[in-house]
Amino acid sequence: MSAKEEGNVPPTEDVKKEGDEQINLKVQNSQGGEVFFKIKRSTPLRKLMEAYASRSGVSLNSIRFLYDGQRLNSDSTPKELNMENDDAIDVVLQQTGGSFSI
Repeated sequence: MSAKEEGNVPPTEDVKKEGDEQINLKVQNSQGGEVFFKIKRSTPLRKLMEAYASRSGVSLNSIRFLYDGQRLNSDSTPKELNMENDDAIDVVLQQTGGSFSI
């Protein structure tokens, strides 16, 4: 009898590492446009940011990404930020200059 017939062979199911499951994220701009991404929780958000900029035809240096009102670091991961499925990331144009005068 082979090992397989005896039942001594471990299952060959794909076992995902904890934290590697995928998450759906929505990136929304101020004009109401939405782009959806599916990434692993352990993937740096830099990949999502680069993909959004490329898809939108804008320079990555001209936009900023915000999650819960805070600017996102490109090296952060959804897992580090405790993001949940279907969370939204806001994207805004970077504003430079300006001053406050009285």
